[in-house]
Amino acid sequence: MVLKVTKGKTILLLVALVSIALNLYTFSLAYPQTFVINSGCCATVPLAKDFSAYYTAAWRLLHDPSNVYTKGFLADGETQILPQPEQFKYLPIFLVFIVPLTLLNYQSALTAFDIIQLLLLPLMAWLVYKLLDKDRTSTLVIALVFIVALLQPSPTPNWGLSVSYFWQWEEGQDKVLNTIILLLAFYFGQTKKPYLSGIFLALGSFDLRFFVLSIPLFLLYNKMQLKKALAALLISLGVFTSPLLIGTMGSGFITMQFSTGLQTLFDYYVLIPLLTLVAIMAVKWKELRELSKDIRFRLESFMTK
Repeated sequence: MVLKVTKGKTILLLVALVSIALNLYTFSLAYPQTFVINSGCCATVPLAKDFSAYYTAAWRLLHDPSNVYTKGFLADGETQILPQPEQFKYLPIFLVFIVPLTLLNYQSALTAFDIIQLLLLPLMAWLVYKLLDKDRTSTLVIALVFIVALLQPSPTPNWGLSVSYFWQWEEGQDKVLNTIILLLAFYFGQTKKPYLSGIFLALGSFDLRFFVLSIPLFLLYNKMQLKKALAALLISLGVFTSPLLIGTMGSGFITMQFSTGLQTLFDYYVLIPLLTLVAIMAVKWKELRELSKDIRFRLESFMTK
């Protein structure tokens, strides 16, 4: 039995290492493109990298908070990024990760952000393993989820071995970081640390799409201490969204959401958290179904009292 477990772990380690190595190859192709002004994957006009939105918004948070969500370059002392910085579209809590990078120039900050996330891929593999292995999920299933999370193979002539990861690195996107924060929220729930679980889910709420998608897994992994986890989540959300009360930041966020926010296209890098979360949900489908029945029963009982 010990030999079988050891063999399974060895196989998973190899799958993780190969997936990360192949991802590194994709990174090597994407990295030179971070210096080039182009139209990205789908636009028809030249655009700055997505990271320009984070870098500019982080600077404005410190020096001009009312304009965090203002579109385009402002002559307020910020770095001029050509042709113009992209508009920031997340909740302001995300900027705590970017503010330290404003100590670097723009291009160095983009590179550092990419490299930090590349170095976080082993942590992503470890979290997926911990979240799935506890219930004796088969080695094959975990290996497949590793491949989905760490590589997402979709070879193309110019975009390396993974379209989603190529554009993650090329644009200086945040989807690896976002995915890991959400996985940590589940992990802390699994290890009976509901307060940390709620804090981390709130921390990962900056992209509301994946926050909403994560809620079923958050409830599942915290089912033994759900009240504590929900309390931590709600309090943390209140604290983390409080910067919206600064000046006109809140109205800027709302205006952005109902203008350019609703026009945001589905980009390839969105598949990194999306497919990772969906893959874990697929493995945990029976437990999620049972949880759904339990919640429905509790609600019906409450309504009939």
